[in-house]
Amino acid sequence: MKSLEELAAIRERMQNKVVLREGSGDIRVVVGMATCGIAAGARPVLNAFVEEVNREGLSDKVTVTQTGCIGICQFEPVVEVFEAGKEKVTYVKMTPEKAKEVVEKHLKGGKVITDYVIKDI
Repeated sequence: MKSLEELAAIRERMQNKVVLREGSGDIRVVVGMATCGIAAGARPVLNAFVEEVNREGLSDKVTVTQTGCIGICQFEPVVEVFEAGKEKVTYVKMTPEKAKEVVEKHLKGGKVITDYVIKDI
């Protein structure tokens, strides 16, 4: 059994991650976490987004959530970025490394990484 102090420390560490997943930021990052997405590696992608948004101090403006099937299984892992007043951006074949780059360049810098965006289907 953990001591009360250990449990409090774990709670403190995890609090930021919960806020990111349930927050109400201006930017919403949605990771497809249906069976197809998970099998393709969506869980590490989701974790990378949560950790990187927290590390970059963007938790006040970015919310990271998950959803079920987005409907384009052949492009999994799929991540959608929603920003108020802008068109949705759909990133495909994501990896944790690409997720970190999206946080740095798109969420923090405002520049969509077109190399990772879905092309015409």
